[in-house]
Amino acid sequence: MPAKIMNGAQLAQEVLRSLFHCVQRRLEMGKRTPGLAIVLVGSDPASKIYVSRKIEACTKIGFITRLYDFPVTVTQIQLLNLIAELNKDKSIDGILVQLPLPTTIDRGSVMERISPLKDVDGLHPYNLGRLCNRAPTLLRPCTPRGVMTLLERYQLKICSLNAVVVGASNIVGRPMSMELLLAGCTTIVAHRFTKNLDSFVSQADLLIVAVGKPRFIPGHWIKLGAIVVDVGINRLINGKIVGDIEFEEAADRAEWITPVPGGVGPMTIATLMQNTLYACEQHEKDVCSS
Repeated sequence: MPAKIMNGAQLAQEVLRSLFHCVQRRLEMGKRTPGLAIVLVGSDPASKIYVSRKIEACTKIGFITRLYDFPVTVTQIQLLNLIAELNKDKSIDGILVQLPLPTTIDRGSVMERISPLKDVDGLHPYNLGRLCNRAPTLLRPCTPRGVMTLLERYQLKICSLNAVVVGASNIVGRPMSMELLLAGCTTIVAHRFTKNLDSFVSQADLLIVAVGKPRFIPGHWIKLGAIVVDVGINRLINGKIVGDIEFEEAADRAEWITPVPGGVGPMTIATLMQNTLYACEQHEKDVCSS
């Protein structure tokens, strides 16, 4: 029996509609509009598409958006100075630096300069550390949190499941493993040094793949009845968008699966919007208590 589809695009629209109503209620109460600053460096086509989608989501729900579009020649000092200014700007609740950055920029230094209270990507060491310490803040990494929201929306009980995360990036794989541990999964993280990857994948009750390689995981590796989440978004030479998993064969074996496109990607953006509203509300509490 073909797998049931976890429709991230549909759920993301539900989240955005809810956020729109939250913003409208804020305005009716005389409160300010949440603000998001987006920093883009260079002309990477994929980054430009992602940024345009984030701006589109902000517009849809009524956020203020400021785009800082820099050439690849921008210096690290210029970026750090901009972030320092945005940290002090009371009209800006979230600061997002679109990744990847050019090799001339130290990504770690830039991400650490962002105030943890405005880190709507959830990638500041403070926010990641709290997640690892089982005391997460509201600002959690967007893609892993979006995956958890998707699993919750479809009422999938994942506590006690054997979960395998393929890919150990700081953006997805590592924080995803922390989210799964919090949810009670027995979690394995596979990476480029993992031997016999098929043996781990074939035992996964819950499989999450984020490696950025088209159709990297063969569908016949998937355990019968597994829950499969494909984070990858890859464009083939013919223009087709595919994930990191062979979808058709995997869908014949899994019980639940996310499509590509229309699965995790929209949930990442929706979570970013949630984080921005959370940050705005937290800033208001801090102002009231100070």
